[in-house]
Amino acid sequence: QVQLVESGGGLVQAGGSLRLSCAASGSIFRFNAMGWFRQAPGKEREFVAGISVSGGDTLYPNSVKGRFTASRDNAKNTVYLQMNSLKPEDTGVYYCTAGPLVRSDWDSWYYWGQGTQVTVSS
Repeated sequence: QVQLVESGGGLVQAGGSLRLSCAASGSIFRFNAMGWFRQAPGKEREFVAGISVSGGDTLYPNSVKGRFTASRDNAKNTVYLQMNSLKPEDTGVYYCTAGPLVRSDWDSWYYWGQGTQVTVSS
């Protein structure tokens, strides 16, 4: 059974940092790109990072580029999202996802975690 479990969310002040983790079960991690999306109340799910199977390629939207970094540890079946210089507009539920390609459209991804809340106070 494919399972993605996020952790590391919480409350942080603006300008602070958080690192999210996503542990994947099964063989899905080894053969899929991994990604992160977020969703704020009343807004659509937004792509924030993607990383290829090898970890050699990453993709970020302009809104987080230079502040967020995705990485993966294939030995631990875990993907990370390091978030620095956080802003109140980064607040939302962050979801881990897995799929065949790094894409910014959410319906290109096959598997989803339950999400972890990130709240950035001003």
